[in-house]
Amino acid sequence: MYELVTILGPTACGKTHLAVALAARLKSEVISGDSRQVYRRMDIGTGKDLSEYTYEGRNVPYHLIDIVEPGSKYTLFHFQEDFLKAFRSIRECQRIPVFCGGSGLYLESVLKAFSLSPVPINEPLRASLSNKSLEELTSILASFRPLHNNTDTDTCTRAIRAIEIETYNKEHPQELRSFPSIPSLVIGLDVDREIRRQRIANRLEQRLKEGLVEEIRSLLESGVSADDLIYYGLEYRFVTLYVIGQMGYDEMVERLRIAICQFAKRQMTWFRGMEKRGIHIHWIDNTMDTDSKVDTILSLLKHQTS
Repeated sequence: MYELVTILGPTACGKTHLAVALAARLKSEVISGDSRQVYRRMDIGTGKDLSEYTYEGRNVPYHLIDIVEPGSKYTLFHFQEDFLKAFRSIRECQRIPVFCGGSGLYLESVLKAFSLSPVPINEPLRASLSNKSLEELTSILASFRPLHNNTDTDTCTRAIRAIEIETYNKEHPQELRSFPSIPSLVIGLDVDREIRRQRIANRLEQRLKEGLVEEIRSLLESGVSADDLIYYGLEYRFVTLYVIGQMGYDEMVERLRIAICQFAKRQMTWFRGMEKRGIHIHWIDNTMDTDSKVDTILSLLKHQTS
């Protein structure tokens, strides 16, 4: 019997809206599987869209959003701990949580019950990797099995941290912490590539109008370092470079748009890899209206648990 419904897909495919609608129908709650929405005050750039957590008048509770300060390093180990707390609290109420996100490694760490341990900083390793390009670092990551998620390693700093984690886990298997196996119905959303590109462009334009630049300028003024924001990638990387004067506005917008499209492509590659690694994903027609999507998921849920 399923204890969880997981909704995944690339950026700008409408995951959050569907997850909230489903959770409302189930009278349940949403657990975020996004690696950046955990950070407070990083709202526009991470696409929290907290106004979406209301559906047909019902406020839907959410978890793992706004739980740590910007600048802190929130690891996969921490995520698993926080996920289990939220999951168990919802299950105690006899409800099926809705797990939603696009960060492949975060999702798979739950669906495949990864056993992890807290990973300390390895200064010698970092020093040995400091002069390598992102392409070289990505190649090193690809040598690990299971293959590390590359969707969240779009800067050298993040790639080095990923190698640090993988190296430690390989060298210290005896310290691995067990993680429970959680049966989940996994739902996938995708849209046509050209439609997705247009959605990404439209959403980026909207976020800039909503104050994305001002949000990042405010974070810098509050004491969050430029290096920390660049570490978070995508919007925070390119807009920070613009704010500190290393990139012009038009160049920032164009390079960021391209980077987000590339990110969405990497997400889909990761999800297809999840299928090859034994996770069955029910891909549903994203052109259906929300109620029809929810009905389809509830039908699958009822059929598989009956």
